Amino acid sequence: MGILGVIAASEPHTAEAGACLLRRGGNAVDAIVAAKFAATVTELPLTSLGGGGVCLWGDADAGYKVLDFFATTPGRGLGSPPPLDFAPVTVDFGRTTQVFHVGRGAAAVPGELVGLLELHRRAGRVPLREVVAPAVASARDGFTVSPQIAMIIALVAPIVRRSPAVAKRFFPRGILPQAGDRLSNPELGDFLHALGEANTDSHVARYWASLVDNFGPAQGGLITAQDVAAYAPVIREPLHVGFGPYTVLTNPPPAAGGGLIGAGLHIAEQLGLGEETFLSRKQQLTMAALLTTVSEIRQAGYDQRLYTDPGAILDLAAGDGIPVWAARAQSLLAENQLGATTHISVIDADRMAAAMTTSNGEGCGEALPGLGIHVNNFLGEDDINPAGFHRGAPGTWMSTMMAPTIVVAAERET
Repeated sequence: MGILGVIAASEPHTAEAGACLLRRGGNAVDAIVAAKFAATVTELPLTSLGGGGVCLWGDADAGYKVLDFFATTPGRGLGSPPPLDFAPVTVDFGRTTQVFHVGRGAAAVPGELVGLLELHRRAGRVPLREVVAPAVASARDGFTVSPQIAMIIALVAPIVRRSPAVAKRFFPRGILPQAGDRLSNPELGDFLHALGEANTDSHVARYWASLVDNFGPAQGGLITAQDVAAYAPVIREPLHVGFGPYTVLTNPPPAAGGGLIGAGLHIAEQLGLGEETFLSRKQQLTMAALLTTVSEIRQAGYDQRLYTDPGAILDLAAGDGIPVWAARAQSLLAENQLGATTHISVIDADRMAAAMTTSNGEGCGEALPGLGIHVNNFLGEDDINPAGFHRGAPGTWMSTMMAPTIVVAAERET
């Protein structure tokens, strides 16, 4: 038997779920959707069906598309803002701390569940029942906690201890789980099983209704029936960035990450990053300077222009103004803090490629009752609310640094 495909993920159970679908005859989309459903169980501090994400997929013959299922700003149909359940929580990283805001008022309208279903509907070929099966098994039977997941749970413990419904999934024995311990989520397993068996639309409707009931104005949140009725994933054309003999395909505006990747690649060329010895001190210092400069680009009005002047973002990604920024690439990168996304990449035997990034933020500390789904805190993250909290108009597609990327060379994905 030849190679059925390749999958890369940050957690073994996640990768195995995708590999299982490749072995069953699924394509790259089947595999990545299966892996992502599994990640909502096994990478529980990083992603959930109460979050959002982006997927880039396709092949050289059919072309490539972006499915954007990130979050939107809630509050459609509301008059004056209601009293919000919105509170700061400090996360201690050891050498530094960072404040996140949580509570029901931190939840944006999530797109991950309907996004995964839409992606599978468009491009999958294996029945949904088989796609969700690995996630159902992990949720019902339990899974072994990896060292990375144990470490992240310890970091976000002040958030996920906030409510009993969330805490019981992270701390079933009342204490921090250690690497090698087992966790489970039977409620989520039952929901995913029902989702895959029949009447998918009715289970999605149940999910939306629970969001409105538990994260609406009466509960200190902002999500309304109008918000969930209006939500739908969006198909976008990927951003194309030329880089030497390659074409880099990534996430376009209103996402922030893709344009910054394009700018960073052009700066890297001018700095001669590829000419340095791999992992040499000079290469690492150059990379630090590059990343710091990309951060400075974002601080110089980049986020505001995503909505007011997206053409300028495309020009920047194409190389406009790069010499000025390359000249500023001097200082070292500040210490990186908590990573709150998870990523999966798949290539199948037919050379279809798929790359998906999703996030739940840090989670808002509240769950959907009976579904085992921890809901996002996107409205409480400084990074994606540069103008301040609760400033976006209802229905606004929130910006994200997520930038799933595929590199194409000579009509082959690499």
